[in-house]
Amino acid sequence: MNKILVTGGAGFIGSNFIHYLLERYDNCHITNVDLLTYAGNLDNLINISNDPRYQFIKADIVDFNVISNLISQGFDAIINFAAESHVDRSIEAPGIFVRTNVLGTQSLLEAARRYGVKKFVQVSTDEVYGSLGQEGYFTEAASLNPSSPYSASKTAADHLVLAYGHTFGLPVNVTRCSNNYGPYQFPEKLIPLMITNTLADKPLPVYGDGMNVRDWLHVNDHCCAIDIVMRKAKPGEIYNIGGNNERTNIDIVKTILRQLNKPESLIKFVQDRPGHDRRYAIDSSKIKQDLGWEPVYTFDCGMAETIEWYYTNVDWWKKIKSGEYMNYYNRMYGKDLGEPPVALLEVFE
Repeated sequence: MNKILVTGGAGFIGSNFIHYLLERYDNCHITNVDLLTYAGNLDNLINISNDPRYQFIKADIVDFNVISNLISQGFDAIINFAAESHVDRSIEAPGIFVRTNVLGTQSLLEAARRYGVKKFVQVSTDEVYGSLGQEGYFTEAASLNPSSPYSASKTAADHLVLAYGHTFGLPVNVTRCSNNYGPYQFPEKLIPLMITNTLADKPLPVYGDGMNVRDWLHVNDHCCAIDIVMRKAKPGEIYNIGGNNERTNIDIVKTILRQLNKPESLIKFVQDRPGHDRRYAIDSSKIKQDLGWEPVYTFDCGMAETIEWYYTNVDWWKKIKSGEYMNYYNRMYGKDLGEPPVALLEVFE
């Protein structure tokens, strides 16, 4: 697995995965395909942009002619991170999610089938399982019960991947991760939104009562797991990847406030989003037993490191939290916060 195509590699998890591979393998050659939509950010990769082992191509994975011509050059593996991934945005514009997450995945699969790619890894999400009660965990054998247009589109993509494996013999794997956190995460997601708002002394919008529960996985642990699946997993296997760190949203927010020594008065509860799943929790015992993977990061260590990264990389996120992002932010939270928030770019100038 020396020649690897990473799709969506300018996004949060994809860019961390590229960094992970280049740091560990001298003989790997990575091609990154990304359309650079709002969450794709080449600043995530600026420090390796001149590495001879790395190549970036701006392209749309739905464009089969472009993707087919690229994959015809020969790749050992395709790791598909490319996806629209934010639930709130999927409620605003479901069609975009179907286009990228379903049609884009099928385009990649067909090209991979035609040109004999040795391994296709679909990076999916625990959200395909739907909401979970107070007890228990989802295993890989659990029924899929998506609740949002985002999770429904990822569910459809998972089925396509497994169908290509069953019907055409394409060597595929599907990974389903819990909520990731770490450096380079776009600040629409809970942890970076709360960290950056706290640093700017801005209100922290928390949906509903804040008691929704998620399992949190550090992105470096996730990258390690994907690498192991790419190299060692038997074709057709599905693997859950979790961090064993269940926390309520309000606990996450209060942890950030404590570490940055800011008051809880910054918390502002806002109207809950439609169809908000109450709890996700997954059983990762299969990947531990089959492939020997376990998370390294404790939640306390990972959060401290993540907060420090955003504290020391203000230039990275302050230019994101302006323009189009702030228009979206105002639509989501402005009415509940009482007034449109000032673009955070202004706070630091």
